[in-house]
Amino acid sequence: MLRMQRNGMWAGVAGLLTAMLPVVAAVAQNYPQKPVRLIVPFPPGGSTETLARMVSVKIAEVWGQQIIIDNRPGAGGIIGTELGAKAAPDGYTLLMGSGAPLTIVPGFQTKLQYDPLKDFAPITNVAAVPNVIALHPSVPARNVKELVALARQQPDQLTFASNGAGSPGHLAGELLKAMTGTRMTHVPYKGSAPATLAVASGETSMTFTTTTAVLPHAKAGRMKIIAITTLQRVPQFPEYPTVAESGLPGYEAISWFGLVAPAAIAPELVKKIHADAVQVINTNDMRSRIAGLGATPIANTPEQFRAQIRDDLAKWARIIKLSGARAD
Repeated sequence: MLRMQRNGMWAGVAGLLTAMLPVVAAVAQNYPQKPVRLIVPFPPGGSTETLARMVSVKIAEVWGQQIIIDNRPGAGGIIGTELGAKAAPDGYTLLMGSGAPLTIVPGFQTKLQYDPLKDFAPITNVAAVPNVIALHPSVPARNVKELVALARQQPDQLTFASNGAGSPGHLAGELLKAMTGTRMTHVPYKGSAPATLAVASGETSMTFTTTTAVLPHAKAGRMKIIAITTLQRVPQFPEYPTVAESGLPGYEAISWFGLVAPAAIAPELVKKIHADAVQVINTNDMRSRIAGLGATPIANTPEQFRAQIRDDLAKWARIIKLSGARAD
């Protein structure tokens, strides 16, 4: 009798779910019916917001609804990312996720209020942005070898700015230190924009940050780029040698930025948002504009994006252990 009751209960649940499928599909088909909030967990002016605004404007045109950028900076992206994880899973709050809070910070902190794999539904990785090593013009180094030599001559005297403790720029600097046995002082800022300005003004010696943040200052002569942190040279910037070819084989530190939603969002909504976002990213105009920032358009599937987040979590955990970096 008990087995029959259980079978009847599960049959009822299955029937209810089946009955709901057309409703969910209709919601996805008609989505969105109102403005969508896109949380950017960093201050205005940085790489994350630049890409978020660029892509969101075009997606909003497809939807016929406004996408409102909501900057929620703080704690190296943790505050905004946590807000995105706890948002209602109705598709009307999305997060422009980035590698720092989703794959690096978890290697430093065990008491985060979000789990990168359990609390988010990946939609698509929008773009990958190579980092560069950029110095203030007063630093007497023309390449990585000269920078390393200078750091050895002046232990702890060179300073490198980053967009927060535990950020990709922080770890890029720590990795260089670990691989060269040098000592440089890390100076964290609240976002890539203020960190870049600190170098441009001479407040700090250098930074490891994205091309999107540095290029305007480099073109104006306020900063000089001595290397790019990809394994191979970037087609957009063939003049920049890689750190690897400058004597540190295997050195790589890049940044990526992608759309994610709260984990409980309906799969049909994920498919809808993914399809529209990829449609926009893959237009010739958008790919050209993204490439103009020194970035590479990605537009992968939700499954591929999830795998990337999982793999990067493991990668950065190894680097944190190797470098002995601290987030405090």
